[in-house]
Amino acid sequence: MSSSETSKNLLAAQSHSSNRLGNLISKRPEFVTLGLLVAICIAVSIANPAFLTPTSLIDIGRASVVIGLFALGVFVILAAGGIDVSFTAIAALTMYAVTLLVQTCAPGLPIIFVFAVAVIGGIILGVVNGYLVYTLNAPSLIVTIGTQYLFRGGLLAFIGTTWIMELPGEMGTFGRVSLLEFEAANGAVVSLPMYFLILPAAAILTWWITRRTLMGRAIFSLGGNPEVTARLGYNVKIVHLFLFGYSGALAGLAGIVHATANRLANPFDLVGTEIAVIAAVVLGGARITGGTGSVIGTMLGVLLVVVVDNVLVMVGIPSTWQRVFVGAFILLAAAFFVTRQRKFKPTK
Repeated sequence: MSSSETSKNLLAAQSHSSNRLGNLISKRPEFVTLGLLVAICIAVSIANPAFLTPTSLIDIGRASVVIGLFALGVFVILAAGGIDVSFTAIAALTMYAVTLLVQTCAPGLPIIFVFAVAVIGGIILGVVNGYLVYTLNAPSLIVTIGTQYLFRGGLLAFIGTTWIMELPGEMGTFGRVSLLEFEAANGAVVSLPMYFLILPAAAILTWWITRRTLMGRAIFSLGGNPEVTARLGYNVKIVHLFLFGYSGALAGLAGIVHATANRLANPFDLVGTEIAVIAAVVLGGARITGGTGSVIGTMLGVLLVVVVDNVLVMVGIPSTWQRVFVGAFILLAAAFFVTRQRKFKPTK
């Protein structure tokens, strides 16, 4: 074989390898997120070995629960081609209203029923979003901006603005229950709270709905082409009500988890986290235009955002600068993500 033929074969092999990589990135964009996450963890652990200690990992796990529940709800709506920014208002409203209701009327109510009431409240508020988006035929971003102000304003104007410092009954107890605990090198007791299990349970449920049910197919179909979805026989109204109701349920659940984790109910909490949550879902591979995304990618995006926050704290970046660094990182990561997808387009 001549040298020119050998060169051609090598170029053909490289081109084939590049095309395979391109198809992989296009079909499984969460691998890009995983690569970024691993690279950051390796770099930080080399600079500061304390990063990969059990204490730090548990801190990351705790911080991921609420943002992860929010992100799963946002993922479902993004997959359908919509966007929701009212989930923090739903969480705050259900958290405070349910806590106040339990404190006033049933201080000994078992925690499972507290969660159930919060989920039902979140579903109702989410269904309001879905009904308005479908009925008005308006962009979900505009609708949920309006309902965000409506829900938050209703909370502060009609329910209360005073912090509830002592959670009632089992709500206070649940936040202190440990899944596992151990003594760190400095003698401090570190524990992984029981409420951490709620996130993987919600992730499994969301995966099953989106990948193993007819509703999941309808959600991705709606994100791909709403007109085709209707022609295929899916009830678009029901799909809208379900996906916003499901997102609301996760928001209500996240609100109660937040209250039990912090052992207080603050009606002003959770505001301002919307962009970080949406960024986590997009960094996980979901497109704003809809029709794509995965639960695994969403969870990797959540870990990416939480790890960056944790790293900034560890290296001593002042809190006033942390948002600047997080914003810059999200922009850089998103630019990298989009560039890789454009460079490696799927081949037939």
